[in-house]
Amino acid sequence: MNPLPSLHRRLVAVLAAGALTLTGCGGAATGNEAAVSDDGSVDLEQVTLVVGDQKGGSKALLAAAGELNDVPYEIQWQEFTSGPPLLEAMNSGSVHVGGVGNTPPLFAAAAKGEFQVVQGATYGGTGDAIVVPKGSDIDGVEDLEGKKVAVAEGSSANYHLLAQLDEAGVSYDDVDIQNLQPADALAAFSGGHLDAWALWEPYTSQAEHDADAEVLVTGKDVVNGYTFQVASDAALEDPATTAALEDYLARIARAQVWSRTHQEAWAEVWAEETGLSQEITLAAVKKRDVEVVPIDGKVVDSEQEMADAFADNGLFPAKFDVSDFFTDQFNEVATGE
Repeated sequence: MNPLPSLHRRLVAVLAAGALTLTGCGGAATGNEAAVSDDGSVDLEQVTLVVGDQKGGSKALLAAAGELNDVPYEIQWQEFTSGPPLLEAMNSGSVHVGGVGNTPPLFAAAAKGEFQVVQGATYGGTGDAIVVPKGSDIDGVEDLEGKKVAVAEGSSANYHLLAQLDEAGVSYDDVDIQNLQPADALAAFSGGHLDAWALWEPYTSQAEHDADAEVLVTGKDVVNGYTFQVASDAALEDPATTAALEDYLARIARAQVWSRTHQEAWAEVWAEETGLSQEITLAAVKKRDVEVVPIDGKVVDSEQEMADAFADNGLFPAKFDVSDFFTDQFNEVATGE
């Protein structure tokens, strides 16, 4: 049975609860309103930016690149297992901005979330993979029909799996989907309870190194490899939080470029942050061809294609215009152009 409609229902419930909470407080608020003076100027020293993160994500990257030095505002970090729960927290009003893959914003948008994609980069698709146990009799994606396949629902791996099945002519409903977050999926895969696992870096390299996994296919030339920073509408409507966002997104973009040119240094910090071996993190870094991209028609069109594919497969209740959830407001600060 396909689990994703239940995810959509859960997201709708979370978003509705968040909307009621904000309404009860007299409207959206970020906690930074006092940082705006009567003349409209912002004192960043009075601003706290609440950032949703994933293990080994934005915090580790910014620290490695030296971008957490001399930050003029406070950053409060909240860690999540993947993009979907991060966006749920954002829509409940507890996170201002966070980094996610290319798919979580689409699920949140389908549930009518109140956010905007504000910055983007592509890591390429090589790190996105479907892996199988060593010696498996699964030789191609077409062999996944009827098999147990783990994926974190609503994650970037979710779309990669869907796209690969579509290309192979296999219906998503004909695969026994196991909705598992990475740590649980690794345990199940290592224990021999899964036939395959759709995942992303650094979990791909970890599965190869620690669980004797073999890569069946990668997302190269199949997925767009985008990673996004997403901000809540409440954050974007508040001048103080927006001012902090402008600085924060510029730092993120610089750090992403740094990770491409300092692979070994980034792999070392990534290993320290995640507890993974540097052998694993370096392998993961080398599979990422990082490029900062503006939020433009190319990005939106690619994401629209993804959203339409989810709708066509019955995973979204209807098609919708994804451009409503993307803004080019921060392109200049993020790309330097």
